[in-house]
Amino acid sequence: MVTEQSAGPAPARVLVASNRGPVSYTRRDDGTLEARRGGGGLVSGLSAIGSDDDAVWVCAALGDGDREAVRRTEGRLDPADTGGQRVRMLGIDPEVYAAAYNDIANSTLWFVHHMLYQTPLEPSFGPEFRERWAAYESYNRAFAEALAQEAAEGAAVLVQDYHLALVPGMLRALRPDLRIGHFSHTPWAPAEYFRLLPDDIAERLLLGMLGADRLGFLTWRWAEAFKECARSVLADRGLTAHWPQDAAADGGRRLTYPRGDAPGPSGGRTYLAVHGLGADGDFLRERAHRPDVAERMAALREQIGTTPDGADRRTIVRVDRTELSKNIVRGLLSYRQLLLDHPEWRERVVHVAFAYPSRQDLAVYRAYTEEVQRVADTVNAELGTPGWTPVVLHVKDDFARSLAAYRLADVALVNPIRDGMNLVAKEIPVLSERACALVLSREAGAYAELGEDALVVNPYDIDATAAALHEALTLPPADRAERAKRLAAAATALPPQRWFLDQLEALRA
Repeated sequence: MVTEQSAGPAPARVLVASNRGPVSYTRRDDGTLEARRGGGGLVSGLSAIGSDDDAVWVCAALGDGDREAVRRTEGRLDPADTGGQRVRMLGIDPEVYAAAYNDIANSTLWFVHHMLYQTPLEPSFGPEFRERWAAYESYNRAFAEALAQEAAEGAAVLVQDYHLALVPGMLRALRPDLRIGHFSHTPWAPAEYFRLLPDDIAERLLLGMLGADRLGFLTWRWAEAFKECARSVLADRGLTAHWPQDAAADGGRRLTYPRGDAPGPSGGRTYLAVHGLGADGDFLRERAHRPDVAERMAALREQIGTTPDGADRRTIVRVDRTELSKNIVRGLLSYRQLLLDHPEWRERVVHVAFAYPSRQDLAVYRAYTEEVQRVADTVNAELGTPGWTPVVLHVKDDFARSLAAYRLADVALVNPIRDGMNLVAKEIPVLSERACALVLSREAGAYAELGEDALVVNPYDIDATAAALHEALTLPPADRAERAKRLAAAATALPPQRWFLDQLEALRA
């Protein structure tokens, strides 16, 4: 419950900044606010800091309920709502927020880093784009100013993702004493694609990022891409790269460029590091065995059904949001091709596909969600029988049902066009009770860690993906079990708390 707050807290020694915070609010009919706490790596990570550190999370108000909470508390949320965490929520003007979040972060930067543009028609950068870019700058400036206000002398600040790419540079100008880190949860575009952006915008993004002492990425592939972008775009700014074969040599791989009179603790050097976020195995195993998951498993088993001779059907499971990068439509077409190429699998396998709506305020995402449904319906109409529905598609978000599907999976299909990591590829092998095989796109960040034990595919190749699905279904049991064991071990090698603390310790070193 939100209560009125007034007194300002002591400066923080550890700060996290992200678009979405650990709590969101909805307004009840009686005018009171209901707080709902979220989960994920940042929530787990911040809880791992310990009681000796003063920590604060800075985030944006996302909706009307959040903005009302900001009004009532002056942005300093009640710890009773946040699980005891100090949270500063920013009440950014809704129009500024929408332009920054929807038009720049999600409709421009996301498209660039995931290489999603149809370049004969898009992008086109004119006056409207410049107006929206100004909103993105205002949104980032609000975060930088709030962090500067909240931070103690020499505090460590961990800024998250492409929404806040300008914050490190802005914050460096305000508070050169701070230790600033930025982590990218997405891929990073190769230089030739990144340069679709207007030259000045590309430069501002890179200089904003290089305001940090440390830049974190999910794989070295994405870190290398950032380096090449910086070298290409900032060639005339005196930037140099020190890129030893051993990333641990001389403190890590780094970029150096002149920062004027505010060099920061790293003296003009920005270190690039990789922290491959893993699955929280302990949490997943505990959560997956609660009664609500058991109920969902029973319902799914009924939907999946049995073969004509009464045996359990095999399952190919995918769980995604309907983001354009997830490649759900080609996954469905690959499954259809499997059934055409290998009719022996008809009535013996079901594709359990969860495609939860994402960013439905954007027309292109609504159209993609509709196409997913259309293709699933087409496969079922073409190949289904009275006793067998080839595709079991769910589009309503249900975490317990996702965990139930993980436990039932014989094959996990993870075939994104491009993905920073893809935690589903790590979570399913941890929970599968059938020693699942993993069919994995080589364009997922998870490929760097899981590729040796997965069946790797080109995400654009429907025939090859269909062949990989067949191979996954026919792997000898001993081979499947060994692969699954190694996949689960790799998937949990860097759980969220350790992932967060590693970055914090490196920033403070």
